[in-house]
Amino acid sequence: MLFTKASEYALLSLIFIAKKDSPQDVDTISKELDISKSFLAKILQNLAKAGILVSYKGANGGFMLAKQDFNLKEIISKTEKHAGSVFECSKSKDECEKSDNCQIWNTFNTLQNQVDDFLETIFLKDIIKEKI
Repeated sequence: MLFTKASEYALLSLIFIAKKDSPQDVDTISKELDISKSFLAKILQNLAKAGILVSYKGANGGFMLAKQDFNLKEIISKTEKHAGSVFECSKSKDECEKSDNCQIWNTFNTLQNQVDDFLETIFLKDIIKEKI
């Protein structure tokens, strides 16, 4: 599936963090967005490792955006730790068990390419501008 809860929470968290002038801690974000603290912490740590967020330690620590010009495809793939697929087989016909008899792969692949192209055109900074 393309958008899991992790992707949804990542985007919501990035928008929340972008609205703030100081690092935001997991407790605050978790309470404000009503997201499980442990699940959110994993998501934010992954985004920090991927360079989307900067992590600050200490009493005033938390997370801030590294920059705002990430597109949705990048954010989703970094959150999910793999390229997002609309359908399980939409990326590679070679990996499909039924590829010899598959009548729908070409359609799925076309849709996947269109979704990828679209997600590459939507940037976090544009979403943030809409929300603020």
